[in-house]
Amino acid sequence: MASESIADQLVKAAKKLSRAVDRLHFSAPVTHVYNPLNYAWPAHEAYLRKFGDSPKRVLMLGMNPGPFGMAQTAVPFGEIAAVRDWMGIVAPVGKPKNEHPKRPVDGFECPKSEVSGRRLWGLFSEVYPDAGDFFAEHFVTNYCPLAFMEEKGANRTPDKLPAAEFEPVAAACDAHLKTLVKILEPEWLIGVGGYAYKRFQALFSEEAFQMGTILHPSPASPAPNRGWTEAATRQLKTMGVWQA
Repeated sequence: MASESIADQLVKAAKKLSRAVDRLHFSAPVTHVYNPLNYAWPAHEAYLRKFGDSPKRVLMLGMNPGPFGMAQTAVPFGEIAAVRDWMGIVAPVGKPKNEHPKRPVDGFECPKSEVSGRRLWGLFSEVYPDAGDFFAEHFVTNYCPLAFMEEKGANRTPDKLPAAEFEPVAAACDAHLKTLVKILEPEWLIGVGGYAYKRFQALFSEEAFQMGTILHPSPASPAPNRGWTEAATRQLKTMGVWQA
């Protein structure tokens, strides 16, 4: 029997993660939980199969889906124009089981843009006009596939969950991240933001990976708004991930 392709392994791992987090329950102030690996699976599978089917030199890790990015496209930092036009991915997107009226899922028809994704993929597409060239060496994933929302629609990040609710999330996500690293065999583990970097440190500090972090592109903090593209490029070159 032929061995599974890398893409097949990624697909199997993603399905396992999706099933694991779908079984979890959360309490107030979280009122709505979206799992795009469920309702937008065709888009996520397309991302894994198109761009994940080879070992990677660099694995980049974000935290969890944004409401106008991965929550719409099932692609990490999934700003719609970048996913559609640069990556060439368009797929049917369904609806989450309990849709928040202020955070509708319109898939690739969503009229809003994910700023973090626009910055992240904007930089990568500027350096690598052909998406295939970027993904030949890099892969981008999120630590947690779930988006958490409060009653009024505010985003709640996984690290703000109560410990008793976060622990089973972390158990599933840690196991998945270990599987991902084993499948993709990266040399570099790059956290997009401090939280993702800490997860890499917690899981892989005893192993022979090169690790680092770049500034998170979210507009929620002041630093990225003062020139994120320049700052991230400088960090990647200083670490030696990219050539100076």
